[in-house]
Amino acid sequence: QVQLVESGGGLVQHGGSLRLSCAASGSVFSIDAMGWYRQAPGEQRELVATITRGGRTNYADSVKGRFPISRDNAKNTVYLQMNSLKPEDTAVYYCNADYRKTPLGTTLSSWGRGTQVTVSS
Repeated sequence: QVQLVESGGGLVQHGGSLRLSCAASGSVFSIDAMGWYRQAPGEQRELVATITRGGRTNYADSVKGRFPISRDNAKNTVYLQMNSLKPEDTAVYYCNADYRKTPLGTTLSSWGRGTQVTVSS
């Protein structure tokens, strides 16, 4: 099992920046893709950005060019630098990690508890 702990959320003004961090822990063979999702009130959870262990990234169109994602494999930590924030970015941001317990094991998925990001207009 992988445990994910997010940090870095908060209240920021329109145009401001925040940096989210998510540290993964647990005794597993490999932590593969990691990423960030968000859920606004009354909305479904949606993809924000993902990054593979090799560094390949994928972004939602709404955050491309504003929210670069990165990771430190040695620390099993993924980061989301959120720039030029808009009120519509307000949501609970969840960290996600895909992992395997053994080399040929099934890929499993773990979620963090979420961190609130609020952007004031």
